[in-house]
Amino acid sequence: MDNEEIPSVPSTPATPGTPGAPLFGGFRSERNNHGNGFGKKKSLLKSCKCFSVEEWTLEDGALPKVSCTLPPPPIPLAKKVGAEFIGTFILMFAGTATAIVNQKTQGSETLIGCAGSTGLAVMIVILATGHISGAHLNPAVTVSFAALKHFPWKHVPMYIGAQVIASICSAFALKGIFHPFMNGGVTVPSGGYGQAFALEFIISFNLMFVVTAVATDTRAVGELAGIAVGATVMLNILIAGPASGGSMNPVRTLGPAIAANNYKAIWVYLIAPILGALGGAGTYTLVKLSDEQEEDAKGRASAPGSFRM
Repeated sequence: MDNEEIPSVPSTPATPGTPGAPLFGGFRSERNNHGNGFGKKKSLLKSCKCFSVEEWTLEDGALPKVSCTLPPPPIPLAKKVGAEFIGTFILMFAGTATAIVNQKTQGSETLIGCAGSTGLAVMIVILATGHISGAHLNPAVTVSFAALKHFPWKHVPMYIGAQVIASICSAFALKGIFHPFMNGGVTVPSGGYGQAFALEFIISFNLMFVVTAVATDTRAVGELAGIAVGATVMLNILIAGPASGGSMNPVRTLGPAIAANNYKAIWVYLIAPILGALGGAGTYTLVKLSDEQEEDAKGRASAPGSFRM
């Protein structure tokens, strides 16, 4: 039996559309085989995928050793939605609180501090809940994965509902804690609406391009997904923060807007991130290597200047 390659499961949205990492490192089945001929044995478990076979030569024949891995057990939808709610709450609370504290302390947090806080929050939430819910944390991400068939459409309303409720809960919690400084957490354009729309579209495109890469492509370094996505969020806020607030996420704007009763240009933050995310996910899907191209690349040496083998 030839070795079969098992796609690695990243720690973020390992695959945001199909959350859940293997809980069992492997299942080993050993059987003594006595007789004249000794063929390679298939696993008795239909759900078991064999990835290695070793044969030990004994006096009375060969003892095949089959190593298998079991698929991860299904995660109940309620747990996925619960993890999505908690993860979104943590992200919204951290990102919005930093902006409020920055306003309250006359800019002591600085733009770098606000960007770093949100980027770190994204990273730790992905590492903490990515294996349960996929850690979408963003309706634009959920819709984009569903549009590309990486996530079932029937779960989209529940995920978005959890994200919206988490955002509203965190915003009102912050309103009670930091009143009357809630306006500091609302993302509103500091310039023209067109500029804010363009920036939100582009940074959402950047974010979803990276998320799609680390979550759906087995050639990407999935174990570093949390770091890659968190760094992208931080970079985007450094770029767009002064002009648009660097939302990239409809619920990042919606919850604080409701709590502060400030709906200025809210349509920008509800539409631009979704369009940008769809564009980023679709673009990566176009440039991603097909299965045939990936197999061909594995059979060749790395091209000059390439970082990947």
